[in-house]
Amino acid sequence: MYPTELPPLLASARRIVVKVGSALIVDSASGKIRESWLEMLAEDVARLRGRGQDVAVVSSGAVAIGRYALDLHQKTLSRADRQAAAAVGQMHLARMYKETFGRSRLTTAQLLLTLDDTTERQRLLSVRATLIKLLSLRAVPVVNENDAITGSTASFGDNDRLAARAARLIGSDALVLLSNVAGLYSADPNTSSTAILIKEIHDLTPEIERMATGARSGYSSGGMVTKLVAARMALASGCTVIIADGRDAHPLSAIDAGKACTWFHPSTAARIARKTWIAGTLKPAGVLVINNSAVTQLRLGRSLYVVGVISSHGDFARGDAVVIRDVHGLEVARGLSIYSSTELRCITWRFGIEARPPFSCRKLEQIVHKDDLTLSE
Repeated sequence: MYPTELPPLLASARRIVVKVGSALIVDSASGKIRESWLEMLAEDVARLRGRGQDVAVVSSGAVAIGRYALDLHQKTLSRADRQAAAAVGQMHLARMYKETFGRSRLTTAQLLLTLDDTTERQRLLSVRATLIKLLSLRAVPVVNENDAITGSTASFGDNDRLAARAARLIGSDALVLLSNVAGLYSADPNTSSTAILIKEIHDLTPEIERMATGARSGYSSGGMVTKLVAARMALASGCTVIIADGRDAHPLSAIDAGKACTWFHPSTAARIARKTWIAGTLKPAGVLVINNSAVTQLRLGRSLYVVGVISSHGDFARGDAVVIRDVHGLEVARGLSIYSSTELRCITWRFGIEARPPFSCRKLEQIVHKDDLTLSE
């Protein structure tokens, strides 16, 4: 019996990038890190990792922290001031992520990037390989722009854009932009009593873009405008984008629970482009052999579940490309595996024998999501 496809929820994502803004992580009055909030974010990330999802964090906050440490909080920052503040603040930010996420038994890794690291091919490939390796080792990459050395003409501009680039680099299927508003409104909710939250967007039209407003006062370098720019970048690679209010306790759990926010869905063309990338660009690292019922389900546009897997071959990590073959050895499809080969062999061996597999996996034991799968000719 094959399960009904999951609705578009955060739980259905295989790999998630979470962007955290300065206004969420730094107290505007004191310049201190909001440790209790970061603790709840860590608990959320640990829960996502526990059900088999990869998570990377793109975090702002270094400049906001450093300017207080250097007593620069009462002046407009020059470029040199900003770079100095970033250098000091990044030390505090990295330490707090290490300690806070460590209490949830998560290992964090710091990556400071410049724009050139994501545009020059060799550097881009190196960054991507590092990120993928960290995720395969079950670490949580914490990414930030290297503001201590980046000039204004060679920067991402804001961490929303950096998050979108990071999502594209690692083949993420969900980008969560945590903000200080619930999502995109039809007008500025701070000034308009008739503003309506737009919950679902399937086409990022000029009309939708006109609803956005710039950054409000405070530490944030962007605003809804930059979030829509980032959304467009991520959507083009077939990635779902969520803009949600991060101010509440356990913001990722709130999204899971159905709290109102804005979901941007990639177009059919973007999904096809992603599938083309999976089919023709990625080198497969393993093979899955599936039964006839699973073959039928895939051809109907469904995902691949553990009940349809007969065996797996090769040594592959989470997110690696795999070839999917039928019982006669004919190639049926290619896709990105949610589990590593070690996890998958253990899951398929014990599935149906014990009440739960040895890994804390998704309830339905999805192996390859339909959006990460392309049928062979």
